[in-house]
Amino acid sequence: MELGLYTFADVSPEPGPGAIGPHERLRNLVEEIELADQVGLDVFGLGEHHRPDYAASAPVVALAAAAERTKRIRLTSAVTVLSSDDPVRVFQQFATLDLLSDGRAEIMAGRGSFIESFPLFGYNLEDYDELFAEKLDLLLAIRDQVKVTWQGKLRAPINGRGVYPRPLQEKLPIWIAIGGTPQSAARAGVLGLPLALAIIGGEPARFAPLFDIYREAAKRAGTDPASLATSINVHGFIAGTTEQAADDFYGPQAEVMNRIGRERGWGPTSRAHFDQARGPGGALFVGSPEQVAEKIVAQHKIFGNDRFLLQMAIGTMPHAKIMKAIELYGTKVAPIVRKETAKAAAPAA
Repeated sequence: MELGLYTFADVSPEPGPGAIGPHERLRNLVEEIELADQVGLDVFGLGEHHRPDYAASAPVVALAAAAERTKRIRLTSAVTVLSSDDPVRVFQQFATLDLLSDGRAEIMAGRGSFIESFPLFGYNLEDYDELFAEKLDLLLAIRDQVKVTWQGKLRAPINGRGVYPRPLQEKLPIWIAIGGTPQSAARAGVLGLPLALAIIGGEPARFAPLFDIYREAAKRAGTDPASLATSINVHGFIAGTTEQAADDFYGPQAEVMNRIGRERGWGPTSRAHFDQARGPGGALFVGSPEQVAEKIVAQHKIFGNDRFLLQMAIGTMPHAKIMKAIELYGTKVAPIVRKETAKAAAPAA
């Protein structure tokens, strides 16, 4: 199982003492990706957002900077908001990243968890679903053929035009990211694309049927489900002790969740909610290296996932603590998880 990280490059929404701005955050981000590569993690994802509390409105640019300071870690968006972008430019940008990184680029395409990009780029929210379906169709056409002839309803057609440059990889990996919608899981299965499932609340085990829907849809479409990769993307944090991890992570994570919650009409979170969520059946992966590794292995038994991505840099978490957590993830958590999942895979093989 591949192990990795993802982030949205959080910054302080308001200036003031201790505030972290985009300049500092992006410089720190490249250091975090570099360290993740050095400690042997497999993947780093960067999400696209267009808000004052996130610095990553152009993820591929930051990933390209990290490509020059890393050797083996795969670099992906998490996610690219494809509905409000142009598939031609998305492909060109990630093909360029692939060339710069010697074949380590991926695209994780999704509809996004926020809607700011739609009015920003002149798209109608009434076309929310149709935009994604149409643009995904075009992106896959561009990936699979150099010269493209394509026609849709919401974008101008392309008539036999080439899209360049082409990536170093024979086929640029394109994942579909979902947040819990069965129809989205089924669509990824029908298209035979890898599926990433974000789980940031509730009981993770309740999301397992989405992978069943995904695999069944793939099978009915003529794709062997065993050939398709899956990922779960979650929140969490690692420190030397369980208590330290919980104390370090609760404040920044709660501030972010409450801020977003006020926008969406959610009730406020609390330390009691947080502590419950980091228990064995909860969605948060917070604790000592041994505790987090145990939970990753337990969830792997439920989902059979091929990839696990952890979002630790939430809110204005101090850079030094993030760096220490990445070090523990790569040097302490990863060896345990790899050993245990390898043992589990041996009898099946």
